[in-house]
Amino acid sequence: MDVKLLTQNRTAALLLGAGAAALGLGLGYKYLRRTEELVRVGVVSQLLLHPLKSAKAVSLSLAECVKVGLKFGHMLDRHWLVVTDDGHMVTGRQEPRLVLVSLTCEGGQVCLNGPNMEELRFPVNQPDNNIMDCRVFGSDIQGRDCGEEASRWLTRYLEEEKTFRLVHFEPQMKARRSVEMEFLFPQHEQVAYSDVGPVMLLSEASVKDLSSRLDKDVTVDRFRPNIVISDCEAFEEDSWEEVQIGNVRLQRVMSCGRCIFTTVDPETGIINRKEPLETLKSYRRCKPSEKDIYKSAPLFGQLHTVKKTGILQVGDVVYKISR
Repeated sequence: MDVKLLTQNRTAALLLGAGAAALGLGLGYKYLRRTEELVRVGVVSQLLLHPLKSAKAVSLSLAECVKVGLKFGHMLDRHWLVVTDDGHMVTGRQEPRLVLVSLTCEGGQVCLNGPNMEELRFPVNQPDNNIMDCRVFGSDIQGRDCGEEASRWLTRYLEEEKTFRLVHFEPQMKARRSVEMEFLFPQHEQVAYSDVGPVMLLSEASVKDLSSRLDKDVTVDRFRPNIVISDCEAFEEDSWEEVQIGNVRLQRVMSCGRCIFTTVDPETGIINRKEPLETLKSYRRCKPSEKDIYKSAPLFGQLHTVKKTGILQVGDVVYKISR
């Protein structure tokens, strides 16, 4: 065969192969794009960050969403914790009046406030203070002790005979692995002092539905979500497996099983140990096949991991990702 003809044939074959590959890639890309659809399902109405576990939420119009939850300046969600002298966590389950305490940060200082208490200020970073070994739901974790003044403030406020201390989780400390608390979470997922997951999402409509079944209305604050959604139906959030809000992507892991803490009134700090938990149990139980996960806890709100970090704002449209 003529060398020139052979070269032409080979060139044609290469061009044909490259063209087919490009066509295949193009079709594949088009197909992949077509398989992901963003469906509008609601709007962000509130962003709530809880710097101190069990204390008041800080309502924000804008927040960072990082792997361990919401962040604003020095404040990260559930990164401060009240503990006993021996490091065991103290929450609103044991001390309901903690829900009336607020912890905020301003100019590199922590500001601690509570009813009939003078404001206490101390530095966010106190590198010379001791690091305490703490226990949160049976898991080991550390916390930087926030000092004697903070300890005296909490002990005086809670009016108990025992001593309380305040600790702060710092970035270099070893976080808790979510999978050790709930097996449904990915192996790499970590949190500081949150119960189990970094982000909890709840709709206004779900809270309104619950209120319609009670003698007295309840508010979103009682359920301590991070992201509150409006413009959707009650419990619609149960079916959103993956959502996009702004440039943030969240992956649903499981429903939030509710406990006695929901019976603490966030306005008074009084626990009644009955409602709205009993009403929730009457219509928000899990499927029989999920009893090994949720036991007898009623389900209210959804726990998410952060697939893609970014900025969240009140007013952002919430999209369900369908594939």
